[in-house]
Amino acid sequence: MVEREQTMQTTSVQPNPEERLGGGHRPSLKSERMNSDDHQSRPLTELRERIQPEVTELIKQQRLHRLCEGTCFRKISARRRQDKFWYCRLSPNHKVLHYGDVDENTQGQIPHDSLQEKLNVSDIKAVLTGKDCPHMKEKGALKQNKEVQELAFSILYESEASLNFVAPDKHEYCIWTDGLNALLGKEMTSDLTKSDTETLVSMEMKLRLLDLENIQIPDAPPPVPKEPSTYDFVYDYSQQT
Repeated sequence: MVEREQTMQTTSVQPNPEERLGGGHRPSLKSERMNSDDHQSRPLTELRERIQPEVTELIKQQRLHRLCEGTCFRKISARRRQDKFWYCRLSPNHKVLHYGDVDENTQGQIPHDSLQEKLNVSDIKAVLTGKDCPHMKEKGALKQNKEVQELAFSILYESEASLNFVAPDKHEYCIWTDGLNALLGKEMTSDLTKSDTETLVSMEMKLRLLDLENIQIPDAPPPVPKEPSTYDFVYDYSQQT
């Protein structure tokens, strides 16, 4: 799990995990030939089902870690883009979102005490995305801008209040929507999570199957042998003196 944690902390998942196994070495046989037939075999299906929850939890922790680092968002009006920015980040205990205006598009982390506003995670009612967001329903250019709609998400709290975002890119959009859903105990459904899950599960299965090269994995367990005719070979501790 340490290797996978390092993978997730440095990136979204790398597409070629074999390179991490030693230069040009490529796993063969079972680890290399995980084709559609292999995936249908019961032992591999069971292995995948065991690995999946571990990978999902790893991705969840990575998303929350990124929210704790925070992101700088551009303020966008209904008329045009403005060169004004605001920053939002999650507290280390995952209980509060801190946010506030910043002077420029900063690349580093902004301290919590420098952000003027805060929102308790317990007050969040829902997370909306795309055209369902309040700021995407307003009249103006944003409503007609498909590119902006695909990066938009909103946090609903209290009765009618909302905190509205437009992510700087698709990657940050996936990170934030995944992280917010994780905070609310909901499933992470972004394309990035699907890709990360498939890559990590596949990589972990290959690593675990490296020791099984040249060994055919049966589809069914071996038969249980017949009971012996006598159990006299069992030592009877009651006969001790």
